[in-house]
Amino acid sequence: MVSPSLSRRQFFKHGRSAIAALTTFTLAHWIHQPSQARLRQSDPIADLETQIPRLMQQSRVPGLAIAIVKNGELLWSQGFGRRNHKQPYPVDNRTIFAAASLGKPLFAYTVLKLVEQGQLDLDVPLTAYTAKPYIKDSRIEQITARTVLCHTTGFPNWSGSAPVWIQATPGTRFGYSGEGYLYLQRVVERITGQPLAPYIRQNTLVPLRMSDSSYIWETRYQDVATAGHNRQSHPSPMGRPKTALSAGSLRTTASDFARFLIAMMTEGTPESPYLTTATLAEMLRPQIVLSQSLSWGLGWGLEQTPDGPFFWHWGDSGSFKSFTAASRSLKTGIVILTNSANGLRICPTIVRLAIGGQHPAFGLKMIRY
Repeated sequence: MVSPSLSRRQFFKHGRSAIAALTTFTLAHWIHQPSQARLRQSDPIADLETQIPRLMQQSRVPGLAIAIVKNGELLWSQGFGRRNHKQPYPVDNRTIFAAASLGKPLFAYTVLKLVEQGQLDLDVPLTAYTAKPYIKDSRIEQITARTVLCHTTGFPNWSGSAPVWIQATPGTRFGYSGEGYLYLQRVVERITGQPLAPYIRQNTLVPLRMSDSSYIWETRYQDVATAGHNRQSHPSPMGRPKTALSAGSLRTTASDFARFLIAMMTEGTPESPYLTTATLAEMLRPQIVLSQSLSWGLGWGLEQTPDGPFFWHWGDSGSFKSFTAASRSLKTGIVILTNSANGLRICPTIVRLAIGGQHPAFGLKMIRY
């Protein structure tokens, strides 16, 4: 088994020989073994229950929740550690985390449902849906729902208190942008005639059985929300957004977000809450290439692995960090939510232990470990 202390760079240098050494211990391998063979092998869930607390202690991560999808179903979910480093309350399957950018692919799913229903066109300029241009720059006419969802708007990630600006010609290069999502959110709210929070709850969260998730703070979270923690494990209260932000205000649990991964593996009809096979294929089709093994689809990062394509995303709000990855063809996925600025440091090891494989997503330079 590869030591959890092995760096990402060292691990990938070992290549597939190191991966092969891990496969015996992964859930993906174990679950398909005959029952007698399973008894002769170590239980991978027991391994995770042993390894995760040790990894958390090493990297000063006070709390973590994990959920694993296998064969298109929720196989296992569990909480570890504490909601607040200075208090005794444990993380469990009901604990609410700030999921940050994990809300982006969920919003993208909602947008693509509007496309299926004929209310929005992926390639029509968003100015066609607004009363006046979002900004004065004439290049705003080149921004579409597609360019937003694959991060090619040319907008910066965040503009702060200043009006947003275009820093690259739309559609020409990848530039991760929360601002693009906020622009598309305004268009969606204009089309639907509703604020995003109630619309996405009624049309996406409830139908997908994500009953514990919301893009705004709910009073029921008071007793189950975790605090965030900085690098030194000093806690701070979770923010309580009153207005939904498609780019980063999602509050959720690990098992709830796993239900979204299951939805990504489920084929629907235009009339159902689930996306059709054709739309899912377009969502997971590379729209812009980042490297030999990484690209971006509509809402999801895409990685090409020796085991086939995976879709993935990470979340980072400073004191909360998270990661998710899944495969439609393998019907396997993982969700990791943490309440620590150090949380992403332990995700590569947990993913390897849980579902195995080589995941170049962890090499994306934008990810702050």
